[in-house]
Amino acid sequence: MRLQILGCGDAFGSGGRFNTCFHVSPEGGGTSAFLIDCGASSVIAMRRFGVDPNGIDAVFLTHLHGDHFGGLPWLILDAQLVSRRTKPLVIAGPRGTGARLAAAMEALFPGSSTAQRAFPVEIVEIAAGLRSEVVGAGVMPFSMSHPSGAPSLGLRIEAGGRTVSYTGDTEWVEDLILLGKEADLLIAEGYTVERPVKFHLSWATLAARLPEIRPKRLVLTHMSPEMIAHDPAGRYVAAEDGMVLEV
Repeated sequence: MRLQILGCGDAFGSGGRFNTCFHVSPEGGGTSAFLIDCGASSVIAMRRFGVDPNGIDAVFLTHLHGDHFGGLPWLILDAQLVSRRTKPLVIAGPRGTGARLAAAMEALFPGSSTAQRAFPVEIVEIAAGLRSEVVGAGVMPFSMSHPSGAPSLGLRIEAGGRTVSYTGDTEWVEDLILLGKEADLLIAEGYTVERPVKFHLSWATLAARLPEIRPKRLVLTHMSPEMIAHDPAGRYVAAEDGMVLEV
């Protein structure tokens, strides 16, 4: 599995980073390329890092905040007007994804949510505890603690014989242990070093529970300025825009 970090910033672009977006290309047949989250700046990041939007078959969403799903209107409009997409695009996200996406598209470009397109957009609403198969990848959602007007999820995705888990944004919940348990790659929010911020995860809190999670590899993302400046000291990989990871 090849995973490229197209964006690892927080909602405010700390460190000049793009909003959250991970591009995953599984090896072997049967699984298509997909995104995990698609923050508002994601299409710009795709252009920056040479990712073809038409090569993306699905988008998995953790929650419905703009820095995690706000790039979808641009992705769909690019597909319609610029990239001339013809194959289906599947969007898998929490309950309410379809309605929120339509509202966002209408707010940004009135009429765009019902425009005729040469490709279908299929919305698959996923729920905590219910495993789904989407474009050949298995996804198990877990319930996280991060109010977003809809359920917020952590995602454990199996594709190409590998497992990548992503916490999304959340404060500590016990399901983080099951989410990341011995995953080939755990991408975790590391918003602060020790300072508690409600509904967000600090490095100190996560580090204390890592012996229970035992991921094979750990990447921290969605970092505040203080966390960006923190020395990983070999305990985790600090995400950077454009970084490529072979899993």
